[in-house]
Amino acid sequence: MEDIHVPVMLPECMEWLRPQEGQSLLLDCTLGEGGHTAAFLSEFPHLRVIGLDADPQAQERARERLKPFGPRVEFVNAFFDQYLASEGAARPDLILMDLGISMFHYELSNRGFSFRKDEALDMRLDSRQGRSAADLIGEEREDVLADIIYRYGEERYSRRIARAIVAARSSGRIGTAAALADIIWAAVPPEVRRGRLHPATRSFQALRIAVNDELGRLERGLAGAVARLKVGGSLAVISFHSLEDGIVKRYFRAMSKDCVCPPQAPVCVCGGSRACDLLTRKPILPSEAEVELNPPSRSAKLRVIKKLREIAA
Repeated sequence: MEDIHVPVMLPECMEWLRPQEGQSLLLDCTLGEGGHTAAFLSEFPHLRVIGLDADPQAQERARERLKPFGPRVEFVNAFFDQYLASEGAARPDLILMDLGISMFHYELSNRGFSFRKDEALDMRLDSRQGRSAADLIGEEREDVLADIIYRYGEERYSRRIARAIVAARSSGRIGTAAALADIIWAAVPPEVRRGRLHPATRSFQALRIAVNDELGRLERGLAGAVARLKVGGSLAVISFHSLEDGIVKRYFRAMSKDCVCPPQAPVCVCGGSRACDLLTRKPILPSEAEVELNPPSRSAKLRVIKKLREIAA
């Protein structure tokens, strides 16, 4: 089996999540094809990993790749926010979240993640749950579509694109990624078509985020991760766009404050001691060499916190 996804910022992840004495369990919240996990298991023979992934196809590829490590890796088919909220969730020493969509999804999933492919417009990480992207653009009102595209894609022409989608669907279901990309291409001004980014880039990102509730899952998952993490353990998160990174940055800063009581609380009831230590005051960025070898890594940002005391979920 050919591995097509290159794990991003692998040396940095292994440096910041290097197991300390007595630490033996890593929770990989976004296992993908298992690149990060394979490296950790190879480098640290005493380490065990629980690998989560919502996509059963991607997880099967990881199973094949990680066979040599036998019982040291446990596979769980679930979204990380759902797993971390479950009563049976483990209490790991270390947690990694790599929030990027893998090259497997763009190149091999046949679910319409890429606007460059003529595939069914699905975009769900788990096709057994929720609405597909085709369902979403076929059912939502024009103003709702415009808001989704603007909010999650930061697309300045969101209203023009939403208007074009609604007009096109009046003639029949928009069922493929290529068809949607053509609609978006025709909707934007000519100068946008000549830009560095394909005109559909931001809209496809927005629909993928909406279909999989990526930002909501991240907010819930961060809280669940810190609650489940053992005291003394670290949580590392790799984000790939400003919406994700903003959520991570704000949450990490809030958890590293000495007082985490709500602003409206008349007195401090949290004990006045920080729950976490912010290990990365500024995000860690990929090296120039990595960006040259793996261009998708160019937008990656790594942030890390260490848990200092127990907190409620």
